[in-house]
Amino acid sequence: MYKEMIGKKSSRVKNIVERGMVKRFAASIGDSHPIYMDEEVGKKSRYGANIAPPTFPRTFDYGTVEGLHLPSKGLIHGEQIYHYVRPLLVGEEIYCYTEVKDYYDKTGKNGLMGFLVTKRYGEDLKGNLIFTEESIVIINEAVREALKV
Repeated sequence: MYKEMIGKKSSRVKNIVERGMVKRFAASIGDSHPIYMDEEVGKKSRYGANIAPPTFPRTFDYGTVEGLHLPSKGLIHGEQIYHYVRPLLVGEEIYCYTEVKDYYDKTGKNGLMGFLVTKRYGEDLKGNLIFTEESIVIINEAVREALKV
Protein backbone atom coordinates (compact mmCIF):
# COMPACT_ATOMS: atom_id res chain seq x y z
CA MET A 1 0.00 0.00 0.00
CA TYR A 2 2.71 2.52 0.96
CA LYS A 3 5.83 0.49 0.16
CA GLU A 4 6.71 2.80 -2.73
CA MET A 5 7.00 5.66 -0.22
CA ILE A 6 9.83 4.06 1.79
CA GLY A 7 12.89 6.32 1.75
CA LYS A 8 11.04 9.45 0.64
CA LYS A 9 11.59 12.63 2.66
CA SER A 10 9.96 16.00 3.04
CA SER A 11 11.84 19.26 2.64
CA ARG A 12 13.34 20.81 5.78
CA VAL A 13 11.02 23.31 7.48
CA LYS A 14 12.11 26.06 9.88
CA ASN A 15 10.39 26.07 13.28
CA ILE A 16 10.97 28.23 16.35
CA VAL A 17 10.77 26.99 19.94
CA GLU A 18 8.60 29.93 20.97
CA ARG A 19 8.37 30.80 24.68
CA GLY A 20 4.61 31.38 24.77
CA MET A 21 3.93 28.14 22.94
CA VAL A 22 6.20 26.19 25.32
CA LYS A 23 4.35 27.63 28.31
CA ARG A 24 0.94 26.82 26.81
CA PHE A 25 2.07 23.32 25.83
CA ALA A 26 3.48 22.61 29.31
CA ALA A 27 0.25 23.85 30.91
CA SER A 28 -1.86 21.74 28.53
CA ILE A 29 -0.03 18.54 29.52
CA GLY A 30 -0.21 19.46 33.22
CA ASP A 31 3.54 19.93 33.66
CA SER A 32 4.31 23.30 35.20
CA HIS A 33 7.97 22.53 35.94
CA PRO A 34 9.85 25.84 36.31
CA ILE A 35 12.46 24.80 33.71
CA TYR A 36 9.69 25.26 31.10
CA MET A 37 7.95 28.29 32.62
CA ASP A 38 10.25 30.50 34.71
CA GLU A 39 12.89 32.54 32.84
CA GLU A 40 15.10 32.96 35.92
CA VAL A 41 15.11 29.22 36.56
CA GLY A 42 16.05 28.67 32.92
CA LYS A 43 18.94 31.16 33.06
CA LYS A 44 20.33 29.49 36.20
CA SER A 45 19.95 25.96 34.81
CA ARG A 46 22.77 23.95 33.25
CA TYR A 47 21.29 24.82 29.84
CA GLY A 48 21.37 28.58 30.43
CA ALA A 49 17.82 28.88 29.10
CA ASN A 50 14.37 27.40 29.44
CA ILE A 51 13.81 24.12 27.65
CA ALA A 52 10.73 22.58 26.02
CA PRO A 53 8.93 19.47 27.31
CA PRO A 54 10.06 16.23 25.63
CA THR A 55 6.91 15.81 23.53
CA PHE A 56 6.89 19.46 22.36
CA PRO A 57 8.12 18.51 18.84
CA ARG A 58 4.55 17.31 18.13
CA THR A 59 3.76 20.99 17.54
CA PHE A 60 6.38 21.42 14.77
CA ASP A 61 5.84 21.50 11.03
CA TYR A 62 7.78 18.67 9.36
CA GLY A 63 6.82 19.41 5.79
CA THR A 64 4.97 17.13 3.42
CA VAL A 65 6.29 13.95 1.88
CA GLU A 66 5.24 14.28 -1.74
CA GLY A 67 2.84 11.50 -2.71
CA LEU A 68 2.08 10.39 0.85
CA HIS A 69 -1.67 10.68 1.29
CA LEU A 70 -3.23 9.58 4.57
CA PRO A 71 -6.85 10.04 5.59
CA SER A 72 -7.57 12.78 8.10
CA LYS A 73 -9.45 10.39 10.40
CA GLY A 74 -9.68 6.71 11.19
CA LEU A 75 -5.97 6.08 11.69
CA ILE A 76 -4.71 4.44 14.89
CA HIS A 77 -1.72 5.85 16.76
CA GLY A 78 0.44 2.77 17.32
CA GLU A 79 3.70 3.96 18.82
CA GLN A 80 5.85 7.04 19.24
CA ILE A 81 9.45 7.15 20.47
CA TYR A 82 11.61 10.23 21.00
CA HIS A 83 15.39 10.24 21.17
CA TYR A 84 17.22 13.40 22.23
CA VAL A 85 20.83 14.37 21.74
CA ARG A 86 20.11 17.48 23.82
CA PRO A 87 17.03 19.43 25.00
CA LEU A 88 15.22 21.98 22.85
CA LEU A 89 16.09 25.49 24.02
CA VAL A 90 13.40 28.16 24.13
CA GLY A 91 14.02 30.72 21.40
CA GLU A 92 16.09 28.56 19.05
CA GLU A 93 15.36 27.76 15.42
CA ILE A 94 14.90 24.11 14.55
CA TYR A 95 14.83 22.61 11.06
CA CYS A 96 12.53 19.62 10.80
CA TYR A 97 11.70 16.99 8.18
CA THR A 98 10.02 13.59 7.86
CA GLU A 99 11.23 10.36 6.30
CA VAL A 100 9.11 7.29 5.51
CA LYS A 101 11.09 4.41 7.01
CA ASP A 102 8.93 1.32 6.46
CA TYR A 103 5.54 -0.09 5.61
CA TYR A 104 4.24 -3.61 6.29
CA ASP A 105 0.94 -5.47 6.54
CA LYS A 106 -0.27 -7.84 9.25
CA THR A 107 -3.45 -9.85 9.46
CA GLY A 108 -5.24 -9.68 12.79
CA LYS A 109 -8.60 -10.75 14.11
CA ASN A 110 -10.12 -7.56 12.65
CA GLY A 111 -8.67 -8.07 9.18
CA LEU A 112 -5.67 -6.76 7.30
CA MET A 113 -3.88 -3.84 8.91
CA GLY A 114 -1.11 -1.67 7.51
CA PHE A 115 1.74 -0.29 9.63
CA LEU A 116 3.39 2.91 8.39
CA VAL A 117 6.68 3.81 10.11
CA THR A 118 7.92 7.39 9.83
CA LYS A 119 10.86 9.14 11.41
CA ARG A 120 10.97 12.85 12.07
CA TYR A 121 14.16 14.80 12.56
CA GLY A 122 14.96 18.09 14.30
CA GLU A 123 18.29 19.77 13.56
CA ASP A 124 19.94 23.03 14.54
CA LEU A 125 21.03 25.75 12.09
CA LYS A 126 24.29 23.88 11.35
CA GLY A 127 22.50 20.59 10.61
CA ASN A 128 23.41 18.95 13.93
CA LEU A 129 20.78 16.45 15.09
CA ILE A 130 18.86 17.49 18.21
CA PHE A 131 16.11 14.86 18.28
CA THR A 132 14.31 12.17 16.35
CA GLU A 133 10.75 10.95 16.70
CA GLU A 134 9.79 7.55 15.34
CA SER A 135 6.10 6.88 14.88
CA ILE A 136 3.96 3.97 13.78
CA VAL A 137 0.51 4.64 12.34
CA ILE A 138 -1.90 1.71 11.97
CA ILE A 139 -4.25 1.69 9.01
CA ASN A 140 -7.15 -0.63 9.86
CA GLU A 141 -9.42 -2.59 7.51
CA ALA A 142 -12.15 0.10 7.48
CA VAL A 143 -9.70 2.81 6.48
CA ARG A 144 -8.14 0.51 3.85
CA GLU A 145 -11.62 -0.03 2.36
CA ALA A 146 -12.33 3.71 2.34
CA LEU A 147 -9.03 4.25 0.53
CA LYS A 148 -9.99 1.44 -1.87
CA VAL A 149 -6.73 -0.52 -1.41
